[in-house]
Amino acid sequence: MRIGIVLSQTPGYSETFFNSKIKGLREHGMDVRLYCQSKKEDFNLCPLILSPRVSRNPLMQFWYFLKEFVLLLPHLPAVIRYIKLEHKEGTGFLQIFKKIYLNAHLLKAKLDWLHFGFATLALGSETVAKAINAKMAVSFRGFDMAVYPVKNPGCYKRLWKYVDKVHTISNDLLMLAKKHGLHAKVPVEKITPAIDINLFQSKPTDFQEAKNIVFLTTGRLHWKKGFVHTIEALAILKAQGLNFTYKIIGEGPEYERIAFAAYELGLRNEVLFLGKLPHHQVKHELESASIYIQYSLQEGFCNAVLEAQAMGKLCIVSNAEGLSENVLHELTGWVVQKYAPNALAQTISKVVALSPEEKSTISQNAQKRVKEEFNIEKQQKEFLNFYS
Repeated sequence: MRIGIVLSQTPGYSETFFNSKIKGLREHGMDVRLYCQSKKEDFNLCPLILSPRVSRNPLMQFWYFLKEFVLLLPHLPAVIRYIKLEHKEGTGFLQIFKKIYLNAHLLKAKLDWLHFGFATLALGSETVAKAINAKMAVSFRGFDMAVYPVKNPGCYKRLWKYVDKVHTISNDLLMLAKKHGLHAKVPVEKITPAIDINLFQSKPTDFQEAKNIVFLTTGRLHWKKGFVHTIEALAILKAQGLNFTYKIIGEGPEYERIAFAAYELGLRNEVLFLGKLPHHQVKHELESASIYIQYSLQEGFCNAVLEAQAMGKLCIVSNAEGLSENVLHELTGWVVQKYAPNALAQTISKVVALSPEEKSTISQNAQKRVKEEFNIEKQQKEFLNFYS
């Protein structure tokens, strides 16, 4: 079976979801090809086809156009089908001409499945799979269902007409997709992210009372990660006399805003920005942490939470999208209403006050669930079934 996966760029080392999926499919004899706009130098998991180049130089762009259209000549039947499909959708001639160029790498493909890794990546390419006689799949990953359609109402109207199968990483995202117009008859499978359990083995966590508690969050410094609300909750706890350090691993555009919030709320000494760290250092920081916090405002599903749970860490998360499936409230961790710093502070205080035995029970429950339900081998089998 020939499977084409569309991403904006090749997955990096830490992006285990796509890497493990590609490895698993290829190990079971699938012909997998990746279609991207850009490449990271170290990617070699499968054949890679880059999208046509776009240049601001008119002469260079004309040359790129000419080259691509010559290369498309052997695939003329697919191009003609694409033109007819786009014309039927009311697309103007000049726009069709532009879209043929931008989708040239896909129109030349011979595939059984064309799978867009994010719903947003399918926009502008909705009719391509049908034009090349392939089935079309699309994945819902978080931002593409929770935020993008809110900013762009009706953006997936054409996508729903052509998609053959849907992959979602959480039930919450599927509900949002149906709210945005996905037809109930479209086949859907939920396949969650997974981790390599062996990479996150750790010595048993010591839950004896510590003089200084270490909280940890890993994630891009972005509004959707809820860092400011987390800091607001921690400011409440500091005022109540709790001694702690809050470590943040990651970088991003909201650094100044988050750092300023820490300063304004009197947590300049408690909040430590560690920047972007390699995987082995992230694991080291997890080992020394007391409680992992992921108080996101929007989160499809969170691998960092799985990693923390696999290492026996107590996890407190928001109820944003898939996080309430990441963590089972008061069984494998705690789920708190988002946009509610007071509620988060109360939950943190409650967790800190638990006995070592109570903490150990939650920790063991979480480790067991991650090992059984979120391992890479299970995920790979589910994707094999997805395409069968």
